[in-house]
Amino acid sequence: MVTTVTWQRQSLFHNLQLGRCVSRSICSSPYADTVAHVVMPDHFHWLFELKDRSLSEVVQRVKTESAKQINHTLNRPSAKVWQPGFYDHALRCDEDLRAAARYIIANPLRAGLVDDLGHYALWDAVYL
Repeated sequence: MVTTVTWQRQSLFHNLQLGRCVSRSICSSPYADTVAHVVMPDHFHWLFELKDRSLSEVVQRVKTESAKQINHTLNRPSAKVWQPGFYDHALRCDEDLRAAARYIIANPLRAGLVDDLGHYALWDAVYL
């Protein structure tokens, strides 16, 4: 499970088009099997299973790809989008994957962004 934040915690992803750049980068990663993700206004949470790359490489590729798309959309060639690094938590065998996925996708509800998760567009989970 990974969390990473935008450069200087900018709320870029109130803009749905920019948030979708991140979501597309997550979902199209060939090096991870996504279980769940949510893109919040200034960060994202991503629960996935690694394939044949390191955790750092997979996260860096998603951040790089999404930053390219975001900067292209905003017509700014090389502005910073993401803070360096990320926070991660490896799930143990006894931790419930579905519970972790529910926790991730419920973030917009806990943050008060929506009253109904169906009204938030920037999330997905394999269980739904």
